Amino acid sequence: MTEADMYFWYKGIYLNSKIHAVEGLKKYEEFTFRQDDVIIVTYSRSGTHWMKEIIPLILSGGDPASVKNSVSMDRVPWLEVNRPDLDISQRLSPRIYCTHFLHYMMPPSFFEAKPKVIYLMRNPKDVFTSVLHFSEASSLVVKPGPQSEFLQKFLEGKVCLGSWFDHIKGWLNAEDKDRIMYISYEEMIMDLKDSVARIAQYLETPLTTEAIEKISDQCLFKNMKQNNMSNFSAVSKEQWDKKKSPFLRKGVAGDWKNQLTVAEAEYFDAVYKFKMKDVKHNFPWN
Repeated sequence: MTEADMYFWYKGIYLNSKIHAVEGLKKYEEFTFRQDDVIIVTYSRSGTHWMKEIIPLILSGGDPASVKNSVSMDRVPWLEVNRPDLDISQRLSPRIYCTHFLHYMMPPSFFEAKPKVIYLMRNPKDVFTSVLHFSEASSLVVKPGPQSEFLQKFLEGKVCLGSWFDHIKGWLNAEDKDRIMYISYEEMIMDLKDSVARIAQYLETPLTTEAIEKISDQCLFKNMKQNNMSNFSAVSKEQWDKKKSPFLRKGVAGDWKNQLTVAEAEYFDAVYKFKMKDVKHNFPWN
């Protein structure tokens, strides 16, 4: 199937018609945020499910039940995904949600209530590598085709959920930066305990050293893969081909080196340099 078969145009990006139903988007646009909501924002394949493990554990003081009694998509629901079976608004505070949407696509209430935002970033070369494997295994997105062609689509933003460059620049340029915590996948790989401690501080949730260690251990990639509420083991064969790739694949930084050719990496760098020339943020992958 092609983009024309599976996707539709919404506010400047491609969305998946199987996931983003019109009625769901209407609910999204009318959603009422609270000031104490916590919103995890990511571009696709940037560590979303890792953060969906960490935040509930922090807010529960490290209670493992927070990630072992409900599946990831229920404990931290997507704001933009239609869920007739789940009223995501009727939850006790602090509510935790996630979204892949760009900053300008957030509902009016978001800008009025000003909830806390954790914006998780990842090296775009690793994002591309993960999106490539995801696209090969999932029946919910267009198959990538030849790698060189898919790389061009990715760099031009002609993929589901749009451009990585537009996503990251929009959120980095957001107003009210004091309510946004910017953190990278690479920082979390390098020192997960420190990352957990900083996230807890941002969320104004005091944790003991023991709790930080417990949360960090639970959120190690190898332990998340063992948690059936987080590893997407229940996803049907029709939706996911586990022979091609597990949903939680490697959880590492730098895997792009095993995927991109030298010429592809150099081309990626040239596009990145041009697109990000006005961005001042200090990224760990630069």
